[in-house]
Amino acid sequence: MKPLFEIVTPDIFSDFFAVHTLLHAFFNFIVVTLIAVLLTFTARKIVDVIIKFAVTRTKTKWDDVFFNHGVFSKFVNMVPALVFYWSASSFDHGSHWLKRLSFCIIILVLMDILRAANKAMLEIYDTFEISKDRPLKGLMQIILIIIYCVGFIAMISILLDKSPALLLSGFGAMTAVLMLIFRDTILGFVAGLQIAANNSIRKGDWIVMPQNNADGEVIDIALHTVKIQNWDKTIANIPTHKFTEESFINWRGMVESGGRRMSREILFDVSSVRRLTDEEIEKLGKIDLIADYIKAKTAEIEKWNAKADSSAPINMRRLTNIGTFREYTRQYLLHNDLLRHDLPLLVRQMQQTEHGLPLQIYAFTKSTDWAEHEAVQSDIFDHLISTAVFFGLRLYQQPGWHDLQIVAEKLNGKLNAENKETDQNA
Repeated sequence: MKPLFEIVTPDIFSDFFAVHTLLHAFFNFIVVTLIAVLLTFTARKIVDVIIKFAVTRTKTKWDDVFFNHGVFSKFVNMVPALVFYWSASSFDHGSHWLKRLSFCIIILVLMDILRAANKAMLEIYDTFEISKDRPLKGLMQIILIIIYCVGFIAMISILLDKSPALLLSGFGAMTAVLMLIFRDTILGFVAGLQIAANNSIRKGDWIVMPQNNADGEVIDIALHTVKIQNWDKTIANIPTHKFTEESFINWRGMVESGGRRMSREILFDVSSVRRLTDEEIEKLGKIDLIADYIKAKTAEIEKWNAKADSSAPINMRRLTNIGTFREYTRQYLLHNDLLRHDLPLLVRQMQQTEHGLPLQIYAFTKSTDWAEHEAVQSDIFDHLISTAVFFGLRLYQQPGWHDLQIVAEKLNGKLNAENKETDQNA
């Protein structure tokens, strides 16, 4: 190929540059650089106009994604490297190194194009519903790492003018070092395959992992880490392989079932549990929710008592306030339209403790939203706690300052009365 400076310069300068070789190389470099810049600028303008014109007139969306990530426009970045590669023979010294460097730049541009295409394809995949069940971000990152490794090996082999096979054979002796360097990558890749195969976590899942201070929604599943946005808006970054090594709770089943569990207890003072009198039974029988229950239960008890020995009161059965309140609670839940009646619904007494007699309410709300669920649960317990007094039941709580003050006043009044009585007797 004829030296480039001989084409673009008059003959009068040829003899001058033939003597001054350093100036010849510098001038040649300036000319090649200017041509590369001019061709790059022109090519970018032409490519952008043509690609944008074509993309805007198609009905598909995938080409818009590729255009936005610059997949097409990045091809223009090859122009300077191609110009220097084709003009390398214009330089008297180092032309082979210029070709090698130009080839390496072309490989770097190809790697950048593949990186942009990788991101574009992942963005397109995320628009499909299956992406929530089968996230591919970890796999795409593995592909990107492979692309980088192949590209760097190719560049090193070009610069050293050695066969890639020879370089790879040298890497065999560095297996232990490579395993140490890529430990997290390998663990993350294997964990990603297991997560995808078992469908254990997805984007949007509510994950609880106390040992890693995670309690929130999965917002990203990558090769090395899984990002969880906690309910206080903090972000927990957990290594992907931890999800195959440690235990965690996934609340996806609750969300998919369409019901959120409510399990809470009301503690009653055991000393307030007793049998109901006839007047109380008659009064409670006017409550709509348990009117049929009291009527049926009273008939059953009367039938039993007719056969029992009435000389011992213990032989006689009667309705109790705690049992009647338990049935009232069950009926109240069954008539609540905000609860799921096709899922388990229980009202049961738990084992008595030093804190009283627990009455557990176990049910499922129709809404799985946290705020709505808590609102329904609070309304239910507001009502039950406030109505327990109508059944002659007292709630249990540890004595507070107000309780101690009342006890002190009563003791003080009793002591004053005793002292007064003593003075009168004296």
